Amino acid sequence: MADLLTLMEVGGPLAAVGGGGAYLRAEQPAAYWSMVGLPLSTARLLGSYGSVMDACGLTVAPSRFRALAVRATTRREVRPVPPRRGIIRPTSTGMRIRLRLAPGQEPADIAASAERLRHAWGVHAVYVSVVKPGVVELRLVGFDVLRKVRMPRKTSGGFLKVPVALREDATAFVRDYRAIPHQLTLGATLSGKSMYLRHLIAGLAPQPVALVGIDCKRGVELAPFAARLSALATSPDQAAELLPVLVGLMEERYDLIKARQGIARSTPDEEITSDIWGLPDAERPVPVVLFVDEVAELFLVATKREEERRDEMVTHLIRLAQLGRAAGIYLEVCGQRFGAELGKGATMLRAQLSGRVCHRVNDEASAKMALGDIAPEAVGAACAIAPERPGLAVAGDTSGGWSRIRTPYLSLADAAAVCDASAHLVPDLPDLAPFRPKAPTRAAGTPVPLTKPRPVSG
Repeated sequence: MADLLTLMEVGGPLAAVGGGGAYLRAEQPAAYWSMVGLPLSTARLLGSYGSVMDACGLTVAPSRFRALAVRATTRREVRPVPPRRGIIRPTSTGMRIRLRLAPGQEPADIAASAERLRHAWGVHAVYVSVVKPGVVELRLVGFDVLRKVRMPRKTSGGFLKVPVALREDATAFVRDYRAIPHQLTLGATLSGKSMYLRHLIAGLAPQPVALVGIDCKRGVELAPFAARLSALATSPDQAAELLPVLVGLMEERYDLIKARQGIARSTPDEEITSDIWGLPDAERPVPVVLFVDEVAELFLVATKREEERRDEMVTHLIRLAQLGRAAGIYLEVCGQRFGAELGKGATMLRAQLSGRVCHRVNDEASAKMALGDIAPEAVGAACAIAPERPGLAVAGDTSGGWSRIRTPYLSLADAAAVCDASAHLVPDLPDLAPFRPKAPTRAAGTPVPLTKPRPVSG
């Protein structure tokens, strides 16, 4: 009996601590990292830094002065020198540390050993970024941040910048329309493409921009945001009427820019501009963001008349993609598949969409359509996205870089509420007024009776 009591006194707390740790690791990974993972990984890093760098081949021979100083002061063997380590800065998802590269090293040497460093220090992933010549930063991520997405508290948002997802290195993925004016977003059904679109619209709704939508699925995706939209087309026929208006609006803005350029010689050079952002604030027109959902619906035809309409719409979209940036018109094109089989002009339009986001797709060919021409290495990562992780995607750009991202959950009601609250920010654009949708009426909640009902006794 005494042995049983002793076992319960010792084993009970140990079991509680072990169970609590397992629960935290599964359900609250950030808390587990702060309490358990961070101290352990820090101890591993500090205790094995030199040996790990030597095993990874990241050490170099010491300078002659250092070798002479070691031989003169001690009798120790002169060992190779690892990169100089900076202060460890812990974060809620991992830690960061800066390294000053030894002579003869380059950042690619550190990046090539990132997987070895991950296993040696017991973290989920290691990412390398260049701070300045000779200095790199290691970002150690303690757990899988894409399993339960929590956006960072501080993000670099701003005008025409929307923190829309979380990267796998625990930094925010910001959709910057000034840097990447046009983007193509592909994804199969239930892949999270609509969630990505909701975040974009909810992030742009409080900003002084005009939002225009083309949703040929009868508006089921974009109609809930009608209170904030300046124009909405819900069928190919309406899109064929809306796109020429946008092209005309773009041409008017180009006329404004050209009129500004044809000024007196005494005008300073900094006042001469080639886009709307160089115009004075009083003259600058409001930016326009065009959302096209299910772009394939604009290409599909069944009759000769529809083929002519398709060619006109595609031509207008290509013109907007080629010339819209300077006029402050940006495209966000979404679809499940976007290849040459859609018809004439599809490949040319896709080439103008420099930003690419690929969610889970049904085949490898769809992933190649999105990423094959800008980041071929990312095609395999896009094909490996599991259906159990909706919102997970691969984001790439024309520089060849790519990363995994995941969009946090945002309900349709919350996104629509943001648009309703920002309805007063819809800019006055007379050309788009005929296409302005009517805001849907929200269903009222269940009325609450003022008197307490009493049961009827029989």
